[in-house]
Amino acid sequence: MTVYDELIARGLIAQVTDEEEIKKLVNEGKAVFYIGFDPTADSLHVGHFMALCLMKRLQMAGNKPIALIGGGTAMVGDPSGRTDMRQMMTKETIEHNVECFQKQMSRFIDFSEGKAMLVNNADWLLDLNYVEVMREIGHHFSVNRMLNAECYKQRMEKGLSFLEFNYMIMQSYDFYKLFQDYGCNMQFGGDDQWSNMLGGTRLIHYKLGKDAYAMTINLLLNSEGNKMGKTQSGAVWLDPDKTSPFDFYQYWRNVSDADVLKCLRMLTFLPLEQIDEMDQWEGSQLNQAKEILAFELTKLVHGEEEAEKAQEGARALFSSGNAEQMPEVALLDEDFEDGCIGILRLLVKAGLAASNGEARRNVEQGGVSLDGQKVSDVKAVVTKDEIASEGIVLKRGKKKFIKVVISQ
Repeated sequence: MTVYDELIARGLIAQVTDEEEIKKLVNEGKAVFYIGFDPTADSLHVGHFMALCLMKRLQMAGNKPIALIGGGTAMVGDPSGRTDMRQMMTKETIEHNVECFQKQMSRFIDFSEGKAMLVNNADWLLDLNYVEVMREIGHHFSVNRMLNAECYKQRMEKGLSFLEFNYMIMQSYDFYKLFQDYGCNMQFGGDDQWSNMLGGTRLIHYKLGKDAYAMTINLLLNSEGNKMGKTQSGAVWLDPDKTSPFDFYQYWRNVSDADVLKCLRMLTFLPLEQIDEMDQWEGSQLNQAKEILAFELTKLVHGEEEAEKAQEGARALFSSGNAEQMPEVALLDEDFEDGCIGILRLLVKAGLAASNGEARRNVEQGGVSLDGQKVSDVKAVVTKDEIASEGIVLKRGKKKFIKVVISQ
């Protein structure tokens, strides 16, 4: 099976331009491709996972990835998939987020010895002259065509600002710049980015002539990949300080039966033959498939040691109601009043509730337990002595667990 055939078999490709040329470049390891990441937070999340795994997969086949950090486009904000305007960020916040992205991407992509590049579009976008852009770039874009683009349709209902309207031109200019300066001959993106990607291809043709070929490839279900990064409690981050390895493992362990094989194909590096054998699995065997998925992805993001700890902790938790390897919170002496701490304060201190009000609702709705015993009284307290011996397991909802101990 060729590299390109495997991408198809794993369900990664939705749409391409010039497929035969793309096949040749990818299969021969001659693709120089980029994927863009706008630094809208200080951590990547699992919505970026498919793109990162794809970059790693193609680099392993000899192709050269360019990770484009949108330090410039983040100053505007991508309107794709939005019904409201993104919050404006300061330059300092964007620069901090860029640094965080660089560190996390190194777990997926080998940047040594020129095997990959990481560039920031702020390096060229922030220095552009507005009038020159309008004269040299703007006249190549049809307003009618832009207004029909999928990336603008949702925003049109509530009002699309001129600031956001320029995003397509900026992203198109990125491909043009990367093509000229780094020999980038291919761009990847989610299905909501297709219009922007075609804009970059057209710009290269307009500016450099039809002989300057440019290919684009679109990832199947990348928009669904973004949805994977959302749960009832917010985004699932790749930063262990924001989402612990245990919680990361638990997130993937709890995917639906219908999604587990799809995730195994798209996101893991297990052989397709091994995954195809799981097609016949059902019932308890699907739970085994979910454990495999959770372990493989946790290993990829946090390393094998943390993945093993998370798996051991999860198994111990569900077999005995306790776990030595689950995330811990250590209480200090000042957290107690007369040797006790209220359940609401404990939920907040453990990070399982954002406020006393939220903690109260969790208790009242029957979603809180201590060592497997449901807590129904919002005035319930836990003594320091109860925690001091072996710690206690605090649970909120079906998927959030943490071990509470006393700081030594």
